[in-house]
Amino acid sequence: MRGYFAVGSEGLSKPFNVGSLMRTAHAFGANFFFTVDRARRLSEALKADTSKSAGHIPYFAWDTLDDMQFPQGCKLVGVELTDDAIDLPSFGHPLQAAYILGPERGSLSPQMQERCDYIVKIPTKFCLNVGIAAALVLYDRYRALGKYAERPITAGAPTEAIAEHVHGNPISRRDVRPTLSKRYTQNSD
Repeated sequence: MRGYFAVGSEGLSKPFNVGSLMRTAHAFGANFFFTVDRARRLSEALKADTSKSAGHIPYFAWDTLDDMQFPQGCKLVGVELTDDAIDLPSFGHPLQAAYILGPERGSLSPQMQERCDYIVKIPTKFCLNVGIAAALVLYDRYRALGKYAERPITAGAPTEAIAEHVHGNPISRRDVRPTLSKRYTQNSD
C-alpha cells in the first residue's frame, strides 16, 4: 500500500475498546497508534489487545488536543456520523493520514472536528463499535490505495492479474492484459 497511516481515538473510556482499536490498527498495518484524553486504565486495554500491538507499532498518548503532533503533510481524518461528513465510499484517502475516532457514547469534540482536515462517515443508520468502524475505514483505504484488481461488473472474482513490476518499473492495472482463469470463468449451467 502507498503512503502511511495512523489510527487514534479521542476520549475512549472503556479499556476493551482501546485494545480493540489498537488490534484493528495493528492488523491493517498502521504506522502508529495514538490516543487523546486516553482511557485511564491502559493496562486493561493492553489485555484486550491480543495481538500485543504496543510491541509492534509506536503508541503516542496525548492528554489534550494541543499535545497532538503529526508528521508534516499528515492529514487528520475524523470518523464521525454528522450530516456534513463525506460518505466513506466517496472519500479520497490522503496518502499520509491519521484517522481519529470518538468516544463510545458521544462524538468527536467540536475542537477535534475543527482540527480535522476531513470528516468522513460510514453510511450506517447509527454508530458502530469503534473497532468495527476503524476496520471499515481501513478496509476502504486498502481498497482505494492498495494494488488490487478492479472488481468485476458481475458476481465473482476479477479476471485480470495485477503485476507488481515489469523490469523494475511499476505498472498500472491498465497496462496488464486480462488473464482468464478457468476457476473464474466456468459457466454456471
